[in-house]
Amino acid sequence: MVNPDRRTHHWDDWDLETLLRHKQESGIATSLVVPARNEAATVGAVVSRVREALVESVALLDEIVVIDSDSTDDTHGIATAAGATVHRSADVRPDLGTFPGKGEAMWKALFVTRGDLIVFMDADLLDWDTHFVPGLLGPLLTGEAALVKGFYERPLRAADGSEAALEGGRVTELVGRPLIALDWPELGWLVQPMAGEWAVRRDLLERLWVPTGYAVELAALVDTLRLLGPDAIAQVDLGRRAHRHQALRDLGAMAVQIIAASDRRARGVYPGEGVRQVGLHQHRVEGRTVVTEVRGIELTERPPSVEVRPVVGGSAP
Repeated sequence: MVNPDRRTHHWDDWDLETLLRHKQESGIATSLVVPARNEAATVGAVVSRVREALVESVALLDEIVVIDSDSTDDTHGIATAAGATVHRSADVRPDLGTFPGKGEAMWKALFVTRGDLIVFMDADLLDWDTHFVPGLLGPLLTGEAALVKGFYERPLRAADGSEAALEGGRVTELVGRPLIALDWPELGWLVQPMAGEWAVRRDLLERLWVPTGYAVELAALVDTLRLLGPDAIAQVDLGRRAHRHQALRDLGAMAVQIIAASDRRARGVYPGEGVRQVGLHQHRVEGRTVVTEVRGIELTERPPSVEVRPVVGGSAP
């Protein structure tokens, strides 16, 4: 059984000078990847603050890449102006097709980044700081971890501006943590198993199946556990994080994807097989009438990128 104390860190356990020394001595390249869909309101600040602090002032990051996942707003233009390299998910390896979803954007990032270590951050952050990035890189640059999860105080912000300090992460509490308790108890020590802020070694991520939707974080943990064991996983306390909260019906769609990915792995079903889409019935009452909408939920998983055929006649975009 893993000792969680040995794999649990705080973001200020390392200073920037130490991390830079390890990076330079090892020759490791680092990438920040920000998957984004309709995040024009926040993505610019995420990119510009990290660029100024960790690319220009201190060269801890070698690149900041935003993967724009079918945005209909100006996410692409704002992220570009802020200093990121921006790719539309559908335009990366178009020969492989495209799917909607966060996991798809993260998988596509493997074809357009060069980092040996990849840090993922959500684009909708409201209350955060740039220490997230060095905090997540710490266990990878100075230790033996292969995958690092961030955790934080995550408040639920109401419409009136009030906050419940520990009520954020509804899908984690109602779906992710119960699944872990039932099927993956060796992951139970993780505070935020489905946090969007995490870091991973490229040579590990390239070996994993990647759900195209919101199950990517749990699937990566489970598959790392099975491939490398619990000692390959670490977590870092990042302090506080706030973001825009999803509507309840959208959380239901996320839950379906997470349950499906966990169920496949618990039953030993090959991720590329089986049902690839299900219909989620969602209901509302209008007067005396029950209105039912059937929402198609994508359950596709992308294969390990090391198994994907190269582009014929040239390199990936």
